[in-house]
Amino acid sequence: MREPRPTRDHTERMLAAMGAPVRSIPGAVTVAPAQGLDALALTVPGDLSSAAFLLAAATAVPGSELLVQGVGVNLTRTGFLAILSAMGGHFRVENSRVEGGEPVADLWVESAPLTATEVSGDLVPLAIDELPLVAVLATQARGVTVVREASELRLKESDRVATLVAELGKLGAQIEALPDGYRVEGPTPLRGGTVECHADHRLAMCLAVAALCAVGPVTILGAECAADSFPGFFELLERLRS
Repeated sequence: MREPRPTRDHTERMLAAMGAPVRSIPGAVTVAPAQGLDALALTVPGDLSSAAFLLAAATAVPGSELLVQGVGVNLTRTGFLAILSAMGGHFRVENSRVEGGEPVADLWVESAPLTATEVSGDLVPLAIDELPLVAVLATQARGVTVVREASELRLKESDRVATLVAELGKLGAQIEALPDGYRVEGPTPLRGGTVECHADHRLAMCLAVAALCAVGPVTILGAECAADSFPGFFELLERLRS
């Protein structure tokens, strides 16, 4: 199989862990015929795309500190960590190990003042699901954050460029839509208000993180859709606040 750029390699890793002869080189993956696959016992690692909302909340809320254990840190999924680092986030990757062929670690994070960054190119596919969350962090970062070459955002559960601009704008964010991304000027004190998640689970969780940064209560209409990818998200967030 040939690929023009690196893609997520969970299948290749799983097959290799089960004894299949897998060979990966830049631009291609080869899987030779196998006589059989070995049984495999493993713990499925936590999804970084879900953990990112907790990491962002701990980063944005002053005085916060959080440890998220057993998160998958496959390099094809860690674009958000690279962006958080570029924005000045304070986090550590601890207890790194490999389980079932997948790299896993614990992620420790604490609140930190953030600075703006620019996201484009090869980093975009590595963080495409977390780019709406970057917009929330950008409202609290000093400077102008720009995300480009991310037109795929307009083809998700909602047009995530349009909905981000509309809903974060209701909370006072200085955010502007671009044809292939967005531009956010910060830091901006967010205010309370009523927002809608447009049946988009990630937007619902993004708005919850934004609400933690707002002065005044925020009502998120249709927030139950967060359960599409993170059942119990709001209950967990409330427990972490207490």
